[in-house]
Amino acid sequence: MDHMQAIRAFARVVETGGFNRAAESLQMPNATLSKSISALERHLGVKLLERSTRRVSVTNDGAAYYERIRHLLTELDDVEANLGRAQGSPKGRLRVDTGGSTASGVLIPALPEFRALYPDIQLHLGVTDRTSDVIGENIDCAIRSTSDDGALISRRIGSLEWTTCASPAYISRYGVPAHPEELLQSRFPVVGYFSAHSGKAPPLHFLSDGMPMEIAPNCAVMVNESNAHLSTGLAGLGLIYTLDFMVRPAIDRGELVAVLQEWRPAPLDVFIAYAPSRQLSTKVRVFVEWVSEIYARLERTNPAARH
Repeated sequence: MDHMQAIRAFARVVETGGFNRAAESLQMPNATLSKSISALERHLGVKLLERSTRRVSVTNDGAAYYERIRHLLTELDDVEANLGRAQGSPKGRLRVDTGGSTASGVLIPALPEFRALYPDIQLHLGVTDRTSDVIGENIDCAIRSTSDDGALISRRIGSLEWTTCASPAYISRYGVPAHPEELLQSRFPVVGYFSAHSGKAPPLHFLSDGMPMEIAPNCAVMVNESNAHLSTGLAGLGLIYTLDFMVRPAIDRGELVAVLQEWRPAPLDVFIAYAPSRQLSTKVRVFVEWVSEIYARLERTNPAARH
């Protein structure tokens, strides 16, 4: 392994917090990675990492060295990716993680446009409803509904409306609830959504005279993936409470009917998050700008936002 590869290996150990995960992300044997960093330490004449049988920690010299190299590595990646090409035509692998509903309802329908704009970017779309470890899993950026990870840079890219709806067959059988509190009654079955990460089901949020209201119905059926949630509504298993863009095509086709519209809660803010080491990356920058425009279009064309 050459000197530059050793520097990259050291950066991945710092970012992932250990040799095993760094070796996995770099697709190299653990022993090779360890030897390369030892050689780098001999070359520099300083100890970068403290190793023990249980953990790896970064020394003061190692932390200072990492802060100097992380921006340089990002710039080097961009230079190598764009050598001989216009700055507006970045190339290389871009790993983006997002939830199932965002992937199927927002990103994938718009991806032909992104591919036409940036044909040399190989997009790796990680689809999961769990919260990904952006740094540890070597993800370039992730679309999320929160911005509370202090280790990442988070940028708001838009907001999404909520909708409660059910199939015509459900409504024919059970009727239409007149108030959110009626969802607490067993006469109105609700299909719940529980977190793939925590296993918990968050309450349903509504607004009553401008005041937030939380409803926690007793659900006989629950799922932890957004496309499956949509399918349960289409199958008439229960009312579903989800993001409007996910159900709007089915509502327009008459396969679902929106209810409780006057109690619609505040929209959900959407963020794109990336590690500080990625903020100078051309690939990340053009994707962030493109996906921000996609969400802006969604807000402009969403009929729910106009009610």
